[in-house]
Amino acid sequence: MVGSLVAAGYWEAKTKNSTVAEARARLIPVFDKNKIWEAPDPYLAKTDPEASLIAYGRDLVARTQDYFGENGLVRPASINAMNCQNCHLESGSKPFGNNYSAVGSTYPQMRARSGALETIPKRINDCFQRSLNGQALDTTSREMRAILAYMQWLGTGVPKGEKPKGAGLVEVPFLNRAADALKGQKIYAEKCASCHGADGQGLPMPDSPRNYPPLWGDKSYNEGAGLFRLSRFAGYVKANMPFGASYQNPQLTDDEAWDVAAFVNSQPRPKHPFLKTDWPKIEKKPYDHPFGPFADTFPEAQHKYGPFKPIVAFYKK
Repeated sequence: MVGSLVAAGYWEAKTKNSTVAEARARLIPVFDKNKIWEAPDPYLAKTDPEASLIAYGRDLVARTQDYFGENGLVRPASINAMNCQNCHLESGSKPFGNNYSAVGSTYPQMRARSGALETIPKRINDCFQRSLNGQALDTTSREMRAILAYMQWLGTGVPKGEKPKGAGLVEVPFLNRAADALKGQKIYAEKCASCHGADGQGLPMPDSPRNYPPLWGDKSYNEGAGLFRLSRFAGYVKANMPFGASYQNPQLTDDEAWDVAAFVNSQPRPKHPFLKTDWPKIEKKPYDHPFGPFADTFPEAQHKYGPFKPIVAFYKK
């Protein structure tokens, strides 16, 4: 009897998933691996079998503060002063803006940072605990299910194992020197402070009750976040900052991207919450992971600021 019920539940879920996939396939353009990925038209989500869940997930990504911030509707004061889309631009839909296009197609996957097979909910909670410096979501909650549904909808049509062009961030060419925080401070003052403030805490947005995100301090991402790696921050700002920049029309030179990354990530912020458990195999640490021990003889300062070419060359031997 129990076996029959389990089998029935399995086939019911499989049938539902197939129905959802078929409905989306009729509306969303076929994936083309040779083109830069574009997010599905948000209007199409309104006709999706999971429309309400997708809409809620998108809102959670765009307005995370409204649900988990200081006066949050779901779980007040459980995160910092950032929204998911401060790191995943345009609600995770912008090419080279840390979008979610490859989430559904590449997870679950083994990740060296944890040394374990990770699911999408695990990665979502990583963001809540690192970039949002807060508490993990209950994996069975409506909020987790909504964010998951939204991410999977964004990746509609991307074949399993594929990573679309435009996923993630641009790779900024290495400098032949260390990134310079003093140079970055000048760039920040000229090109970033008008939104994020001279103190990095974020100024009010024009005609809005919201603020631009804080880039350092207690209300910003912690040292365990992806953007604390210099290559990730440099790639993020190269294709997306200052406001109005894109991968087609960057507003920073490569040197400026590295240097402003060095400045921002040299400022105080919450400590790494998983320093003792991340990267169980130290030889798997990225070249710009700034915390030892390492499987090489390069100092922590070089792992943080570069130059990175010698480190990369060492691991290619």
